[in-house]
Amino acid sequence: MKPLLFLLVSGMAFASPPDAFWRALHLTETSGRLGPIKGDKGKALGPFQIHRKYWEDTKLPGKYEDVADYDYAKQVVTAYLKKYARKAWDDGDIETLARVHNGGPNGHRKESTLGYAKKVMRNLP
Repeated sequence: MKPLLFLLVSGMAFASPPDAFWRALHLTETSGRLGPIKGDKGKALGPFQIHRKYWEDTKLPGKYEDVADYDYAKQVVTAYLKKYARKAWDDGDIETLARVHNGGPNGHRKESTLGYAKKVMRNLP
């Protein structure tokens, strides 16, 4: 690759977080299991343990139960994180993305999400 082209490519924003983020988030939430997994005392569903209000906030078509499907759940998490953590999304800031996923729109400011983010980071390859 020519040096100038490398500089242009390396300075570009991420279109999405790396695949490693999705694997780490999935492992943290459900140990990599798939399907209609319920968690948080029945309040969360699917491979990324999405709560109904989180799903509603994205305004994606479908029904809440669709978050049991990995691909649909990934679309929901994508929409949510792009809405509330756009800079972190563009920068590939996995820690901030994990904290917002776990703690809501201001999750990156909550001390209570630090431990969750550390778990996600430990699950990175």
